[in-house]
Amino acid sequence: MIDIEHLLCSMSRNAIKLSIPGEGGSEIGRFGGQPDVPPGFVWPYFETDTYEDKEVKPHPLSFLAQFDCAVLANMDTEGLLPHEGILSFFYEMESQCWGFDPKNAGCAKVYWFPDKSVLAPASFPEDLQDYDRFPAFPIRGSKQISYPDYNDAFPNGYDPENPDNYEEYEKVFAKLAGEGEDEPFHKLLGWPNIIQSNMTQQCELVSRGHYCGGGWDKIPEEDQQAARDTSTEGWRLLVQLDSFGEGDFSLDFGDCGSIYFYIRTEDLKARRFDRVWLVLQCY
Repeated sequence: MIDIEHLLCSMSRNAIKLSIPGEGGSEIGRFGGQPDVPPGFVWPYFETDTYEDKEVKPHPLSFLAQFDCAVLANMDTEGLLPHEGILSFFYEMESQCWGFDPKNAGCAKVYWFPDKSVLAPASFPEDLQDYDRFPAFPIRGSKQISYPDYNDAFPNGYDPENPDNYEEYEKVFAKLAGEGEDEPFHKLLGWPNIIQSNMTQQCELVSRGHYCGGGWDKIPEEDQQAARDTSTEGWRLLVQLDSFGEGDFSLDFGDCGSIYFYIRTEDLKARRFDRVWLVLQCY
């Protein structure tokens, strides 16, 4: 029988819980407003149709958030992030791609600007809609221990030969995580709050050129098994942002969902933030 408590403890990761707008913890960044960028920065665009316009054409990405890496250093106990500069996140809001299609590459962008001294606020592109220019809110952060969801702890899925695993997992997870987190769930690093299913396998399969939006029946079983065997360690959550509202402002990903920026572990170590992959999940 699997010792689930030992398994979850061995898989625990450090996370940085984010509060937007910030209350408690240290101020580590900003949501919305104008991004701070270096000279010569070219605003990212993604060629797509949208829910409102079926013509495929370039659309500007929305600026989501930026983080001060030097301030994050004391919270990044695993030393995964750069410890200088600014890390900035963008997403194309009009199409809100889900990340199950290799063609979704470019719908989300992450930039690392190592030298803060040369950064200045960017002007928004004229064709970026006003409602896709988000108001500025401070982001505060605090360290937490993060444990994997059942779908990450058991990447092969529910095992009918060990039906007690899920119930035991629920008990152990509640014991380790306490009363759990308060919504909305925003975080840097750690394990995601999964809405639907494991996402690292999807990232791995899409990176191999497979379309994952209509089931996996047409994906070779060897590729599926390789994704199950390697993706949990091969891919890391970089940022999770939830739908949330503040005052008159409301941000919705799908139907009250979340977006997740994933990156290969090797690319994170190499600071290849141009290789992130975005997944959207909702209810």
